[in-house]
Amino acid sequence: MTIVTIGGVTIGLAILTATLVRWYPGYRTLKKKPIPFLGQLLPFLLAWTYGVLAILTVGGFVGWIADTTLWISNWLGDVALVWGVGGQAGQSASGGTYLPLTQTGGALVLLMTVAAVVAAKKSKYGADIKAGAWCGICLGTSAGVAGFAAVPLAQAVNVAGMHLYGVIG
Repeated sequence: MTIVTIGGVTIGLAILTATLVRWYPGYRTLKKKPIPFLGQLLPFLLAWTYGVLAILTVGGFVGWIADTTLWISNWLGDVALVWGVGGQAGQSASGGTYLPLTQTGGALVLLMTVAAVVAAKKSKYGADIKAGAWCGICLGTSAGVAGFAAVPLAQAVNVAGMHLYGVIG
């Protein structure tokens, strides 16, 4: 598992910021009818959840893609921090203990991978799905709120996988 750096977290937060700025319809509009506008964030949020789970996979093709994406994001973010604003690159504090996915949890993440790939190619929300997955990969192992969300997500997928495959014991 690749460890996230400050640059990687910055890339994840930049993706989240850009998405929220593009989405924001204005205070009055949100006050009048929030549900349709909040629904527009759903593809990004679902893909973000997938990205967090993808970075928690410990091996295989999905884990390799997620680790490579995080490695590239770390590098890009570190370069942006050093050359863009004169900051310093460095390792981010990790989110602590990570719950590994069980066999059935991993199988569920594989099914989610199929859904994410098809949705990114066929849906009109393809850009939001790609950005959400990238953001989730960058923030899934961070020490912030997003990193702490990884444990409950992993537990939920592990339990859902056990129920789906009928391996409750």
